[in-house]
Amino acid sequence: MEKKEVNRMEAAAARKKAIIYILLTIWGLMVLFPFYWMVLTSVKSYSAYNAEFIPQFFTTSPTLDNYREVFTAVPLLRYLGNTVIFTVLTTFFMVMVTVLAAYAFARIKFAGRDVVFLLFLALMMIPNELVIITNYVTIVKAGWRDTFQGLILPSITSVFYIYLLRENFAQVPDELYYAAKVDGTSDIKYLFKVMIPICRPTIVTITILKVIECWNSYVWPRLITYDPNYYLVSNGIQELRENGLGRENIPAMMAAVVVISIPLIVLFLIFHKKIMEGVSRGGTKG
Repeated sequence: MEKKEVNRMEAAAARKKAIIYILLTIWGLMVLFPFYWMVLTSVKSYSAYNAEFIPQFFTTSPTLDNYREVFTAVPLLRYLGNTVIFTVLTTFFMVMVTVLAAYAFARIKFAGRDVVFLLFLALMMIPNELVIITNYVTIVKAGWRDTFQGLILPSITSVFYIYLLRENFAQVPDELYYAAKVDGTSDIKYLFKVMIPICRPTIVTITILKVIECWNSYVWPRLITYDPNYYLVSNGIQELRENGLGRENIPAMMAAVVVISIPLIVLFLIFHKKIMEGVSRGGTKG
């Protein structure tokens, strides 16, 4: 009787596991389908795409002409280079600011620290549109429109990332800090020798998320840059649509989207485990 009960429980567990895998497979296909459709459309010719009265889920005559066209219609390589510069510099300065601010709020005791941190968190309540208006007026008055510093400076702080890293720093036992101070270790040395190595997964996560954010940035670069020499890939897609290929050339537009999406996809595939580890550590106490 006990053996039959065990077999029944094992069969129920196997059915439950199979159902979960089936649902996950269906969900995965739903998530991946837009990417498949994007790539499929990008390898269809303009005439073949327009001839489809009913969308086709495959093509028998793929072409790479769309990819060649997007690099000749607009200076897409220049836009990619500008985006790399913007992303690298913005991410570097943001990580430095975030690490130092999070460390100050987590470990350095000063009068009114908790009140200041609460007021700092309250900044998350301010609508992003108001911040954009303020940043725009400041950058224009400083004469930094159509410059990299105008693109970069408003993006080097993040209340959420500081909060996330501060919570991670707060999980490090105080005994390590006191022992380091007894040995005469400075706060900066303790930060770089102890805190950063311990909290590296969260810092890596913040870095990757900021890279993705910068790469996909559209509103601020579109607002502050009028010179095509400073366009990012997000602006380049709009330029491609309006002045390069025209609004009707959907296959070429999809080819451009594939080109600018590849770096982010590769980045996520390489570091997705670090992202998950960092987020889970940042949200767990103890």
